Amino acid sequence: MKVVIVGGVAGGMSAATRLRRLDETAEIIVLEQGPYVSFANCGLPYYLSGEIQDRADLIVQTPAKLKQRFNIDVRVNQRVTAVVPDQHQLSVQVAGQTVTESYDKLILAPGAVPVVPDLPGLATAPNVSVLRNIPDLDRLMAKLSTTGARTVTLVGGGFISLEMAEALRRRGLAVTVVEQATHVLPPLDEEMAADIQHTLTQQGVRVITGQAVASVRDNGRTLVLADETQVQTDQIVLAVGVRPATDFLATSGIHLGLRGGIEVDETYQTSAPDVYAVGDAIVVRNQVSGHPALISLASPANRQGRQVADNLIGLPHHNRGSVGTAIVRVFDTAAAMTGLNEAALQAQQLPYKAVHYRGSDHADYFPGAQSLLLKLLFNPQSGELYGAQAVGHGVDKRIDVLATAIKGHLTVADLPELELSYAPPFGSAKDPVNLVGEMAQNIMDGLSDNRQWHELKAAEVAGRQLLDVRNPTELAAGRFPMAINIPLDQLRDRLSELDPQQPYIVSCQSGHRSYVAERILKQHGFDVVNLDGGFALYQTVRPDEVLDD
Repeated sequence: MKVVIVGGVAGGMSAATRLRRLDETAEIIVLEQGPYVSFANCGLPYYLSGEIQDRADLIVQTPAKLKQRFNIDVRVNQRVTAVVPDQHQLSVQVAGQTVTESYDKLILAPGAVPVVPDLPGLATAPNVSVLRNIPDLDRLMAKLSTTGARTVTLVGGGFISLEMAEALRRRGLAVTVVEQATHVLPPLDEEMAADIQHTLTQQGVRVITGQAVASVRDNGRTLVLADETQVQTDQIVLAVGVRPATDFLATSGIHLGLRGGIEVDETYQTSAPDVYAVGDAIVVRNQVSGHPALISLASPANRQGRQVADNLIGLPHHNRGSVGTAIVRVFDTAAAMTGLNEAALQAQQLPYKAVHYRGSDHADYFPGAQSLLLKLLFNPQSGELYGAQAVGHGVDKRIDVLATAIKGHLTVADLPELELSYAPPFGSAKDPVNLVGEMAQNIMDGLSDNRQWHELKAAEVAGRQLLDVRNPTELAAGRFPMAINIPLDQLRDRLSELDPQQPYIVSCQSGHRSYVAERILKQHGFDVVNLDGGFALYQTVRPDEVLDD
């Protein structure tokens, strides 16, 4: 069996090496259009920053090593320009010439390419870069060193862009991030991204949100935004996202779907016989929503490469879809997510509730505890877990647990039951994952009802009086303008000050004490809901709407 694999990075190389381990007799050819295979593209920003000091560390394997260990014929600098499934052939451009390659089985793993927006003046600007592979990295570093650049503007505020922002600041450059959405890291909900945006500004990064780039002027030295703001810059780095690298399939007859992604079945087979596809270029099923999705992440690509090799050899390991778990470090904090966010749930009109837990990454009494904000989204009727987000410290293990819970079809009721490792330096006796489960369970059991930060104004307009149960010293550091205050520890003795006919929304600093107040008031006959996340969350996302005494 002759197997040709198009693409030699995560999905393609995983397929090649797994296939060799399963079949010593197969002829395996990998065609990679760039000069490197099996390289660590996720590590590129960290070499740019200097944290990874040896460029060779980015290159995991070489064609020679792959030939020696796995007997795989890896051919670099070979760009596939067409696929002819009826003839089981490929057209390949090599050193300026086009040659034909035949196959018995074909695995497409071309990955994704950066999106380049069609902006006036962009195509002729010499100072524009992208970062997707090692040659991109080399070109960017050469530009930075030879032009004496002092300012860089990143167009886009997603995961890669923020990694680049940190890397460029570490190199001493002045950095501006321009993001069209209302906040950086659009896959996160607005309140969860607010701390990241604050971190960026604290580190000297200029952040412009809610504005798209309209044009490029002065040979790339000026970006004109939609509101006509002008941003002066020495270098431009495009980081507005990626799209499937499937242009070469235009005449193949292979079915393409969402944004040009390759449609595959549960065995990764395309619409063409003997042609399979994996990685960033394929349309997957989001395991939470069931809808088609493009998820450009290394972990799913590696898994898919292994599974497609299994299927070729007769081991039925099917494509179950993905939930989209990702994490990014932004200077001294991190943001992570899994599953669906609020925007996706609203767009799909799914019933949901959210809870926020604010606490520490490990026991507060143990030195070095740092802040953590964790958000859980769930179905309030069934308890199905839709998604989770976390910002701060210790976020990786919490999101990993919740991603596993989603994959395993656990529900809200299962989260308090999880037995997670605990010692004071590592966590708390009640882990944040257990606690968000208990908070969600309280809502499902009818013990609590909450409102989100973005629902506060509507609740007040509808007639709810905001009751703040924090202590006076806390109010001095910031307060809601229309709230009345009764500290929690005085609430039972001052119930006569409240109107039993008046509906209330109760708040504290984080939502913990206000839940206790909610339980007290409900058992005394009051109509009350809890402001989820409390004052701290609202102040983070809407600082201009609170009073600072």
